[in-house]
Amino acid sequence: MTEPDVLIVGAGLAGLCCGKRLAECGKSFRILEASDGVGGRVRTDVVNGFRLDRGFQIYLTAYPEGRRVLDLDALDLKPFTRGALVRVGGKFRRVADPRSEPLAAGLSLFNGVGTARDKLRLLPFSWDTGAGKLEDQFTKDERLTLDLLRWNGRFTDKMIDRLFRPFFGGVALDKTLATSSRFFRFVFRMFAEGPGAVPANGMQAIPEQIAAKLPTDSVRLNAAVEAVGQREVTLAGGEVLRAGAVVVATDGPAAAKLLGEDVPEPGSNGSTTLYYAADRPPVDEPILCLDGEGRGPVNSLVVMSNASPAYAPPGKALVSASCVGLFTEPDDELDRLVRAQLTDWFGPDVTGWRLLRVDRIPHSLPDQTAGKLDPWQRPVRLQPGLYVCGDHRDNGSIDGAMTSGWRAAQAVMEDLHAGRA
Repeated sequence: MTEPDVLIVGAGLAGLCCGKRLAECGKSFRILEASDGVGGRVRTDVVNGFRLDRGFQIYLTAYPEGRRVLDLDALDLKPFTRGALVRVGGKFRRVADPRSEPLAAGLSLFNGVGTARDKLRLLPFSWDTGAGKLEDQFTKDERLTLDLLRWNGRFTDKMIDRLFRPFFGGVALDKTLATSSRFFRFVFRMFAEGPGAVPANGMQAIPEQIAAKLPTDSVRLNAAVEAVGQREVTLAGGEVLRAGAVVVATDGPAAAKLLGEDVPEPGSNGSTTLYYAADRPPVDEPILCLDGEGRGPVNSLVVMSNASPAYAPPGKALVSASCVGLFTEPDDELDRLVRAQLTDWFGPDVTGWRLLRVDRIPHSLPDQTAGKLDPWQRPVRLQPGLYVCGDHRDNGSIDGAMTSGWRAAQAVMEDLHAGRA
């Protein structure tokens, strides 16, 4: 086999985007992936005719790197409703986006999720996070998201606990709201600029689209990397591969294991998702249902097949129930606890739902506690010939993973051009 210019460890979104950029620059590369498919944490499995993403995930249509890299029309994105149903006082209260549902937004001023003044304060808060260039948001003081909401937004504890804690706590997988305010500003702005969505055939369509544009045979599957050097990698089994440069494009824990002290362990926020097959959907639209009462274990619920019918066989509904954190109870016990909560939400029909799978993802996102995103982007060049990328180098989002892959490819190109790699 001809020695490539670059070896990339990992075929997640960062590794695929790194390869895409190298191909655009005319450099040869080989991506080494330990699993049986591309995508990393962004994978979809077909189980009994249902499409199950590995943990609940959505794509934010306003992501700037996604708009640059992806053919969004070809993904056939199916949007979710811009708003939420918040469980408060034994009832669901609608929190509507005034741009898409002005009447419902007006009616929600007095719905008990927060005060009317809280709802009105959303407008100047949105203006603040939407002002100027996106990168301007990343230079503002970094603090706890909780402090940003209390002191900058001047929201009441009622509004924070009933809306922001389940909503953003579910996005960042941190219901304490100790997450960096910079990440909150980024996510809040993305939701303001466009809806969340899923590709019609599941989230794995995103990495598969990128991989399809790479040179033939540039991805080697079932190739677990055991050790990494400056210009070589060793596979499990002892095979040694060499190249002009090596890019480690794995998740944070795997990168820390391969690279040692050069890349500290970033910490992990885990998630647990239960997928159910139902004869009838518990709600009739693709809207997020949030636990505003804080009783758990379910933090949010959405009917995936309401967004894209392809997620379920004809005549069936796919329900995704998401829990923040890694729940270690046996599946049957966790299922019992979840059903008890959802029966209170939707009535006895829940007892007839069929559990399809429980996804426990120990590392869904890197820890992004305030202070960890200062600077907003961490270095991708460890030394000439050795590079790293992934969401742990930018931010814990699809956009962050893709952007870091592009940045690593640029660093490689600079060093190869200058003869440093």
